[in-house]
Amino acid sequence: MRSNFTIFMMVLALIIVLFLSVPLVKLFVGVGTDKFFETLQDKEVLDAIWLTMKVAFYATVFVFFTGIPLAYLIARYDFIGKSLLETMIDIPVMVPHTAAGIALLTVFGSGSINEALSSVGLDFIDGQTGIMAAMMFLSAPFLINSAKDGFRKVDPKLEKVARTLGASAYGAFFKIAVPNARKDIVNGALMMWSRGLGEFGAVVILAYHPMTAPVLIYDRFTSYGLVESAPVAAAMIAVSIVVFLVIRAVNNRIR
Repeated sequence: MRSNFTIFMMVLALIIVLFLSVPLVKLFVGVGTDKFFETLQDKEVLDAIWLTMKVAFYATVFVFFTGIPLAYLIARYDFIGKSLLETMIDIPVMVPHTAAGIALLTVFGSGSINEALSSVGLDFIDGQTGIMAAMMFLSAPFLINSAKDGFRKVDPKLEKVARTLGASAYGAFFKIAVPNARKDIVNGALMMWSRGLGEFGAVVILAYHPMTAPVLIYDRFTSYGLVESAPVAAAMIAVSIVVFLVIRAVNNRIR
């Protein structure tokens, strides 16, 4: 028999499970099968979902190559301003997303930086580059912090032993640190990508067009109401679930 403690914990757990699952189930039930599959054939919806996933992936790749070295430096070294640096990394998670969008707009919306980037084809206003910047600014902390925690779990002595056996600093990093922190790095990348998929506030300020899935959902809700926006939301959630299940399965198989 289960103890009173176990039953108590299960009841509390059930409350949050229902809170998280009932709205999703209700959404799909309310939309209906016919409307759901009709929405999946809507070119505007498919284009918005593909754009969202593609740009979120680009943002994740960029932070993967730039944020992991940053995470490693924070995990392995002590230096002046380290606490301030970690705070700056965490701030985007705390600020309102519309505020983040305005902050990005002050940098990339006009001025010499915008002109220089536009001259090489990087248009931030109403462009995919702007969408990527918004996603990256608000979701990068998930990957950086997860990688940082992963590197901290790796015993530095392993890298030192590798160095004494003839490995270079690069070799110790790529053959010891990264493989041992891989689980946290992969989980952080998935968290960053998933957070990017749902980004709306900063994206809508920088780039209303081309529409990502969250912006399209908002646009249809304000224009036509729940009847037209709910199917798009259901389609986006369904596609995200399928992709996540596939990625998780592949990741578990590799591990």
